[in-house]
Amino acid sequence: MSNRDDGQRLRIGVIGLGVMGQRMLARLAGHERLQAAWVWDADPAAVARTLQTYPQLRAADSAAGLIASEGLHSLYIATPPAPHMALTELAFDAGLAVFCEKPLTVDFEAARRCIARIEREGRRAAVNFALASSPGLGLLQTSFGAAAKRPLGELTAVELEVAFAAWPRPWQAAAGRWLAERVEGGFTREVLSHFIFVLQRVLGPATVQASAASYPADGIGAETALRAELQAGGVPVRITGAVAGEVADRNRMLWRGAAGEIELGQWFSEVQQRRHDGSRPLGDAALLRNAAQADQLQQWVAMIEGRSHSLPGYAESLAVQQTIEALLRR
Repeated sequence: MSNRDDGQRLRIGVIGLGVMGQRMLARLAGHERLQAAWVWDADPAAVARTLQTYPQLRAADSAAGLIASEGLHSLYIATPPAPHMALTELAFDAGLAVFCEKPLTVDFEAARRCIARIEREGRRAAVNFALASSPGLGLLQTSFGAAAKRPLGELTAVELEVAFAAWPRPWQAAAGRWLAERVEGGFTREVLSHFIFVLQRVLGPATVQASAASYPADGIGAETALRAELQAGGVPVRITGAVAGEVADRNRMLWRGAAGEIELGQWFSEVQQRRHDGSRPLGDAALLRNAAQADQLQQWVAMIEGRSHSLPGYAESLAVQQTIEALLRR
């Protein structure tokens, strides 16, 4: 299935105008191929604010109405997780490619049915794990992936640390209460999932050996801390996460090899490759971020056009979420 027409503007419908929806609109505004065309949100005030900023956009009267709009090529879903599968199915009915925010879903059975449809009908769908386009992920794959020549020796351990001054983070305040609640939200689903995606893309499925999450006493709030041990590709993985400290958002992933290590910080914008005979950075942090963002949009174009791309599909993303939910169940 292909919509390829070199040079054609590819029109995007955006459902969900919270933090992620606004970020994506800003990124699309300067792109040479992808063009935001229609928007919708359940909050009329969010729609009104968006149209003030982007007066060229058109507002639909419902999510279904947006999906049925003439001339769309792709749907971007930036809502909370609950409606993701229903919106995806409607988009498939309309022949659209889908780019969906994570977490993918709260309904695993619905996700499995959707994945079966993707495979049966050749539908185009991907999930926004931003690190999929990171140069840091490429370095991990060439260093420790299945086809790697092991320039840093055999991988011996992976360590992941995340910490937040508050959850949700201040910039997420407009996203809604669901982010702060344990049913759909929490930093494990929202943040750790990005790194579990990286882990599983490089090493294959991870299994949870032990996990302990701490929760508020109110029975509603999301986890405040998590410690876990996993294995992936026979390699031990240790995770620590907490809502504690003074830094709004700190993350660090360390991959230890027999002859050196790779340390990735701050969403893989800081990458150090250290051998026993010296150390070198992968590149400037701003350049790494910009390269990752530019590549992600180009991969989205490729998906819409039915070409090969590196964006995580729904099956890969469901596998990530299964590992995430296993961490929380323990």
